[in-house]
Amino acid sequence: MKCIKVAIILLFAAAFSAFPQSSDPAAIIDRTLRQYDEWGGVEAQFSINIFSEKSSVNESFEGALIMVGDKFRLTTPDVIVWFDGVTQWTYMVRTNEVNVSAPTKKELRELNPMLLLNDYKKDFDVKLTGESTTTNARMAYDIALTPKRSEDIKRIEVQIEKSNNLPARLVVILKNDTRNTVNIGKLGSFTSGSDSCFVFPEALYPDVEIIDLR
Repeated sequence: MKCIKVAIILLFAAAFSAFPQSSDPAAIIDRTLRQYDEWGGVEAQFSINIFSEKSSVNESFEGALIMVGDKFRLTTPDVIVWFDGVTQWTYMVRTNEVNVSAPTKKELRELNPMLLLNDYKKDFDVKLTGESTTTNARMAYDIALTPKRSEDIKRIEVQIEKSNNLPARLVVILKNDTRNTVNIGKLGSFTSGSDSCFVFPEALYPDVEIIDLR
């Protein structure tokens, strides 16, 4: 689940804006928050690589995320997570189990990146570290977010394309020097007339073992 939390934070640490570009990193994040409010919801596809030389870990996977307010559904090959604003269901594909929980405020900050961004001025030092070229040969801003207080995260590095403010690459570096790199394949608005997509569809998993951790 640690990797899943990091993946969500990464995906929206610098979601794109349709407003005119600015080299002020705080202004970029402020516009991101306004854009999210205007969209009402976000849909994303991504790939993530988790690398730790110390732990001999180097793994990659793809995933998809939809999010409206503090509700979300995250899908990866091994785990599917639903959160309806109160209850969280975590389906483990390999074991055919669902863990049901009620996340704490701290856990929600890890799971819901908008809560993280809403307090970014209080919790992070934001700095424009330079410019670089993306893998598709476009110029981009490089922004670093450093926690002001002790956290598992040492630093978040964001690469945002100048031409459209789209995040191209997001890297979270943990205190144990594990690097979690997310490449955004698709990111856009999401609207749904029902909140049912954020609730575990028990009827579709008739043989699942449900473990209530609340």
